[in-house]
Amino acid sequence: MKNDKLIITINREFGSGGREIAYKLGALLDIKVYDKNVLEEIEQNLDVANKLPDEIYAIQKDILLNIASKESCIIVGRTGFHIFKDHPNVVRVLLIADYEARVNHVSEKHGITKMNARKRIAIVDKEREDYTLKYAGVSRYDARNYDFVLNVTNIPGYHVAAFLAQNVRMKFLKNL
Repeated sequence: MKNDKLIITINREFGSGGREIAYKLGALLDIKVYDKNVLEEIEQNLDVANKLPDEIYAIQKDILLNIASKESCIIVGRTGFHIFKDHPNVVRVLLIADYEARVNHVSEKHGITKMNARKRIAIVDKEREDYTLKYAGVSRYDARNYDFVLNVTNIPGYHVAAFLAQNVRMKFLKNL
C-alpha cells in the first residue's frame, strides 16, 4: 500500500528559532506540528511518569509512527529525521544559527542574561546531542541526515518557512 502522507522533520539548534519556524511552516502547508510539548500532552494519557527513558522513547516513537500513518505532519526534534529516514515522503531539515544570534535569541525569549543564555545553550545542546547519539546512533549535526541544512541567522523565520514550503511543494507536486 502506497503511503502518501508527508512527513517533515525539523531538528534545530537551541536558540535558532526552529520551533517557531516549524509552526509557521505548518500554517503555510496546513499541516499539524508535533513537538515535545504536544507529545507530552499525548503522553499524559498514557501514564509514562514511572517509565524509564528508553521506554519513553519507544512510546514517543510509536506515537509518531502512528500519527504519520494517519496524517501528514511536521515533527520537531525527537530524532524524527532518523525515525522517518526510510519514509517515502519525508523532508528532513536541520536549522542552525550563529552562536551569538542564538545567545541573543535565548536571552530575549526567556528574559535571561546573555551569560545565562550561554549556559543554557551549552546544556541544551549537550542534552540534544546525547539524546540523538543514544537513540539514533548518529550526530544530529551530520548533514548527511538531512535534505536541507539552513543557517537561519539573518533570515526572518517566515522567509525560512516560505522557502521550505515552496521546496516541499515542488518536491511532492501535490496540493499542499
